[in-house]
Amino acid sequence: MLAQARAAIVATLFFTLLLGVAYPLAVTGIGQLAFPAQANGSLIRDAKGQVVGSSLIAQSFTKPEYLHPRPSAAGADGYDASGSSGSNLGPLNEDLAKRVAEGTKAIQGEGAGPVPADAVTTSGSGLDPHISPENARRQAARVAAARGIPVEQVERLIAANTTSAWLGVFGQPTVNVLQTNLALDAAAPAKPAAPAG
Repeated sequence: MLAQARAAIVATLFFTLLLGVAYPLAVTGIGQLAFPAQANGSLIRDAKGQVVGSSLIAQSFTKPEYLHPRPSAAGADGYDASGSSGSNLGPLNEDLAKRVAEGTKAIQGEGAGPVPADAVTTSGSGLDPHISPENARRQAARVAAARGIPVEQVERLIAANTTSAWLGVFGQPTVNVLQTNLALDAAAPAKPAAPAG
């Protein structure tokens, strides 16, 4: 009986140290060595070195001089990483149809052609940091006008920040909104608003 208790205690301590301490430390160490940016949250820093966000999590941009992200259903006000979720509204839901129609009407004047689906629908997490190149190009005229620069310059920055499908086959081309907005700020800072009065 004593031998069995000893074996159980030794096995418990061994596996606690192996799986509760050694394995997590090894995985963390390998992650830090092989993929340091990803292991630390894929953080994005501005020109001053300040963390302004993550390339993996969307944030709200509403000013006309910036690309706007997909709508978000994450949290009460959207873009809440602690409340990550989709709207869970099915394709036949009247609330979804109404929201899409209102969103389409609101942005219809921004450009010619059809409104891309990702401009008026939320992602599954509500935190997708990417938009389609079509959505980004549709916003180019608004961004250019707000910054006082040619549309072609905005389109070049969008193209420079477009990521192709992985291996040219898997996924779709995407534009990271935060990275593109930082590139816009670096290339053509927005003009300060004129004082009122």
